[in-house]
Amino acid sequence: QFQFVESGGALMQPGGSLRLSCAASGFAFGHYPVGWFRQAPGKEREEVSCITPSSARTRYSDSVKGRFTISRDNANNIAYLHMNLLEPEDSGVYYCAAAVYFDDHCQPVADVWGQGTQVTVSS
Repeated sequence: QFQFVESGGALMQPGGSLRLSCAASGFAFGHYPVGWFRQAPGKEREEVSCITPSSARTRYSDSVKGRFTISRDNANNIAYLHMNLLEPEDSGVYYCAAAVYFDDHCQPVADVWGQGTQVTVSS
C-alpha cells in the first residue's frame, strides 16, 4: 500500500531555493523509481523529475532542467527535490509517487497520492 507524505513547501521569492521531502511507507521503497509531480491551479498534474532505485539515472522536465535536483535516501525511505532559481511558473502543489521509469517519461505506478506540499513563488 503506497503512502507518501510530502513536506517542505513554502512561499518563496523568485530566485530562491527550497528542498522538498517525501516520506514513503507501505511498500519496498528501494525497489521502485520515484517521481515528483506538480499541479498548478487549473492545470493537469505534470511530471517534474524521476529517479531510479539506485539513483543511477535521473530525468527532469525541460522547464526545471538545470535548476532542480532529485535525490533519494533508501535507508530512510525518503526522496528529495532540491529546487534552485525558483520561478513563478514553479508554483503548484508538489507530489511524489512510486513510478515506472521510461526512456522519455515517468508515470505513477498507481493513482495513489499524498496530500502534496504547496510551493508558491511570487514577488
